[in-house]
Amino acid sequence: MAELKRKVAHYLLQSKAIILDPANPFTWSSGWKSPIYCDNRVTLSYPEIRNFIRNAFTDIIRTEFPESEVIAGVATGAIAQGVLVADSLKLPFIYVRPSAKDHGRQNLIEGHLKPGQKVVVVEDLVSTGGSSLKAVEALREAGAEVLGMVAIFTYGFPLAVTNFKKADLRLITLSDYPSLLSEALNTDYIAKDKLDLLEAWRTHPESWQG
Repeated sequence: MAELKRKVAHYLLQSKAIILDPANPFTWSSGWKSPIYCDNRVTLSYPEIRNFIRNAFTDIIRTEFPESEVIAGVATGAIAQGVLVADSLKLPFIYVRPSAKDHGRQNLIEGHLKPGQKVVVVEDLVSTGGSSLKAVEALREAGAEVLGMVAIFTYGFPLAVTNFKKADLRLITLSDYPSLLSEALNTDYIAKDKLDLLEAWRTHPESWQG
């Protein structure tokens, strides 16, 4: 698993799906200052990377969740990757909106889900876990048995760990923040003297100022 995390971290940096720039922090919608910007949808533009991620997800789901019956993507970032994974596994695909539509059938879950079906959720990025677990809650309320979640990347915030534990949900990620920093250091993407600053951000992201 360590080699998988390293390789995915390499791909995320190579494709610029993740940018590390502690000297010029990004501002998240929450107002938090961050030395990292992550948009894993960028990986879809690179067939080699896109297919590697799909195959990694497929292998993990076959091994860890062999009884899965449906793949669910979290809108919007994980819809495309979720479709690729569902197609590879030859399983039905559904996706969960952030909120119900305000017209038509007012769907929150798009696609056909039968009560009692075993679902694995595909996510692109886990930060605090709030939006990811909101999708899980919607699936559970619709009668699904959610086996777990797979995601491309997680920052590994303590708050996210707590939230997933409270939700009693297993999370497996292809890479994570420590693996990213290690790969960035090994490839001279970042200087060693920036490491403490980058590690401090993950511990207290809400108060970090760079």
